[in-house]
Amino acid sequence: MISATGTQPARARFALLGFLKSDEVEGMTDTMVVEIALQAMTIAAKMSAPVLLTALAVGFAISLFQSVTQIQEATLSFVPKAIAIGAVLLLAGNWMLREMMTYTTQLFEKIPSLLG
Repeated sequence: MISATGTQPARARFALLGFLKSDEVEGMTDTMVVEIALQAMTIAAKMSAPVLLTALAVGFAISLFQSVTQIQEATLSFVPKAIAIGAVLLLAGNWMLREMMTYTTQLFEKIPSLLG
C-alpha cells in the first residue's frame, strides 16, 4: 500500500512494525473527513458571525445616515466600523477563544480514533 508520493501511509508502517493488527489498518473514511470539515466550517461561521453582523449593522446605520443627510463620503463608515468591531472583539473574544480551544481539544482527542 504505497501512496502517490511513493511512501507508505503511517498506518501501514505501524501495521508492518507490529503496532497495529493487520485488520485495524483502515485509515480515515470519507465520512470522517466530511464530518471534520463540517465542524471546521461551523466553528468558523460561529466565530466570524459577531464581527460580520456588527460590521453589517454599523455599515447599514452609517449608510442610512448618509442617505438622510446626503453626505456622500466613502471613508465616513470606516472609523465607526473599526470601533464597533474592536468593541465586539473585546466582548466576544473570550468566548471565541474558548470555542476554538474546545474544538482543537476535541480534534486532538479524536486523533487516536481516526488512526485506529
